[in-house]
Amino acid sequence: MQAELDTLEGRLAQLVQLAQRLRVENNSLRQELAQALSQGRQYHDKIDGAKSRLEQLLAQLPEEEI
Repeated sequence: MQAELDTLEGRLAQLVQLAQRLRVENNSLRQELAQALSQGRQYHDKIDGAKSRLEQLLAQLPEEEI
């Protein structure tokens, strides 16, 4: 009976350690995701700005006569 309790205690300790590691990893992944989303928004804004500037430049070009 004592051996079974010791085994159970060891497994429980392993489970607690695993849960703690997963919690830390999850928090790290959440931070990485937040940074990636922020960077994606920045890239999107830059692309929109470049698109607007290109459209303005194209509008300034004289039209070709055929």
